[in-house]
Amino acid sequence: MKKISRILLQAVLMAVLIAPAFAAERSGNLYWTPPNVTVGGQKIDELLNFIFALTLAAFVLTQVVYVIYLIRYRRRPGHKAHYSHGNNTLEIWWTAIPTAIFLGLAIWSNHVWFELTNTKPPADAVTVDIVSYQYGWDFRYAGADGKLGTGDVKKISVDNKFGVDPEDEAGKDDFTATEFVIPVGKPVHVLLRSRDVIHSFYVPEFRLYQDAVPGRTIKWIWFETTQTGEFQLACSQLCGIGHYNMKAPIRIVSPEDYQKWYDGKSAAAAAAQTVAKK
Repeated sequence: MKKISRILLQAVLMAVLIAPAFAAERSGNLYWTPPNVTVGGQKIDELLNFIFALTLAAFVLTQVVYVIYLIRYRRRPGHKAHYSHGNNTLEIWWTAIPTAIFLGLAIWSNHVWFELTNTKPPADAVTVDIVSYQYGWDFRYAGADGKLGTGDVKKISVDNKFGVDPEDEAGKDDFTATEFVIPVGKPVHVLLRSRDVIHSFYVPEFRLYQDAVPGRTIKWIWFETTQTGEFQLACSQLCGIGHYNMKAPIRIVSPEDYQKWYDGKSAAAAAAQTVAKK
């Protein structure tokens, strides 16, 4: 009896200690994808929803045929089994139809991917330099001149985490942030790099995933958001012991709120530059 009591006590203590380690319970949209908030993501969702619907239809059709055959050709007294070698016409059809479907999906998906990755960002896009590191994200915006200083992965160092060319006048008024703030309804162009190992830019609500590779600048990422809100940028590439906590807040705000935030950051950067010159 004492042994059972001791085991129960240990189990209760273990439950109490382990409980805080469990992740927060997910609420809302539990059985579907997260809400999409980008224009490009709508095209991806159209493809996903078609695949889901097609899969459901194929599952229902095959299960209905399966049940019909189970009932119709069940074992019964007085009915002998009949051996069928097959039907060449049916085999051609059930080979040709899936092949055509897979080819169609391949063409469709490649068209969407090409459109998202090979279309140049508009000239008025907000350009943000994003550098990943173990274990966090840094963001750099153009200053009052509206021009983002040139960044080079070869120039990245402890003192120059964005690799900005010190001779580039355009980069001297740039400012940095620890959150990704963007205006709704305006194109945003991302320059993605890594300071150490492979990380990944992953925002489910944007339908975006792209590895940040050391020694490279990824320039194809651009998107346009459709609604305001707060989201989270996460690294989904196992990058080390602190990977679980490598995230950054994303705020999609109105153009007016973005301009206020930008003006404040830009003014602070200009003031700091003036002090540095003195």
